[in-house]
Amino acid sequence: MAIITMRQAISQALWEEMDRDERVIILGEEVGLWGGTYAVTKGFYDHFGPERVRDTPIAEGVIAGAANGAAMAGLRPVAEIMTINFAFLAMDQIVNHSAKIHSMFGGQIKVPLVIRTVGGGGRQLGSTHSQTPDVVFAHFPGLKVVAPGTPHDAKGLLKAAIRDENPVLFIEHATLYQTRGEVPEGEYLEPIGVSKVQRSGRDVTIVSYSKMLQVSLQAAEQLAAEGIEAEVVDLRTLRPLDMGPVLQSFRKTNRAVIVEGGWRSFGVGAEVAARIYEEAFDHVDAPIRRVAQQEVPLPYNRELEQMMLPQIEDVIRAVKEVL
Repeated sequence: MAIITMRQAISQALWEEMDRDERVIILGEEVGLWGGTYAVTKGFYDHFGPERVRDTPIAEGVIAGAANGAAMAGLRPVAEIMTINFAFLAMDQIVNHSAKIHSMFGGQIKVPLVIRTVGGGGRQLGSTHSQTPDVVFAHFPGLKVVAPGTPHDAKGLLKAAIRDENPVLFIEHATLYQTRGEVPEGEYLEPIGVSKVQRSGRDVTIVSYSKMLQVSLQAAEQLAAEGIEAEVVDLRTLRPLDMGPVLQSFRKTNRAVIVEGGWRSFGVGAEVAARIYEEAFDHVDAPIRRVAQQEVPLPYNRELEQMMLPQIEDVIRAVKEVL
């Protein structure tokens, strides 16, 4: 397998799907001539042309609304919203239209679109550009929410999202674009709505996704040096949420730590913990621990920002608490 970055994996997925299906178009701010804010679509405009790679005004509601209309009319748009913080400006289009049109029209209309966006802190972008509101969007039925943590899964899941008949919010973490990993060179898809065990273990289950998957894997390596074998389960998709691998792992280890990049209150960890308690209560040997961002708007200062975000040592401490 080739070892490439997350950015390259996402770019490959887009390119291959546009080559495969002429209905796939890209639209968003600076996706064309500039090549995308994070250089994911660099070269696309010259190759596929202005009809299929469209720069838009700085108007997120317009971007999402145009994507809805294009999808309803038979295209497969991939709309880029520069940061998930700006998706708040398109909330009506995303949660009241993208997510609901198929149901409200009795299944007569499909909305096969992908909204690519960037979330997460760690790049010193200030509190209004560094949020992780993934769970907010995952709250709404009808909208699939995908957040990969490896280049392999990013490519396979994005290709699957583009081919899906439903609207998909595809969240890329701002600090993962340079993460490298093995990616198959041939055609492959990763199923949406399927969690994945990224590291086997026997002592404790660590549940995570996106950037916090990488943090959890590094914590697991350090714990292994102390004789503690953690099993790391990657959710990959927040809606639909696949608890199967999580529960299977928990019934083996009887202990769990859930690690997320967002705030702890009302978060992904709360949902996962509740489902473990509901579906595997007889296997609970210790209270489930949640590791999350400190509940303040993220500071701009680098040292303060890092203090607020979950770190490897936070995961290790939580694991030792449940053990």
